[in-house]
Amino acid sequence: MSPIDSFPEEAWDRLLAVLLTAPFLLTKGFLPAMYEAGWGRVINIASVHGLVASPYKAAYVAAKHGLVGLTKAAALEAAARCPDVTVHAVCPSYVRTPLIESQVADQARAHGITPSVVVSDVLLEANAVKRLIEPDDVAGAVGFLCGPAGWTMTGSVLTMDAGWLAH
Repeated sequence: MSPIDSFPEEAWDRLLAVLLTAPFLLTKGFLPAMYEAGWGRVINIASVHGLVASPYKAAYVAAKHGLVGLTKAAALEAAARCPDVTVHAVCPSYVRTPLIESQVADQARAHGITPSVVVSDVLLEANAVKRLIEPDDVAGAVGFLCGPAGWTMTGSVLTMDAGWLAH
């Protein structure tokens, strides 16, 4: 997290390499085998920041917006080659992971507030439901997209934002 004018270019390059170039290369590498098999699913985890922006997160937001665009372009290409090869993006807001837990603890210490206040008033400020998403919730959505009905949503974005974008 940093203002754009002081964001290190090396960090920009690294974030885009991990969050956008790597999914591109994986998709490129796996699509031929999926076409040959006549079935496949590409699931990109794009984050709610693939749909909205937050200040001081320019590289992350740019990469996640790019991942949503990559998802849509790949879905159109895959549908033209094989209707049972689909490409999806899942966009959760804050998920309870070790990274988020450490960020909550760091913010609580830095601002002299409790971890629960960090979660409800900082991380989940824009959410209608003030609760972190659990990894199992994301896994359940991915499981659905990998199932037989997943073809109905190719190129779509599954938003798991606890009401963030309802505003």
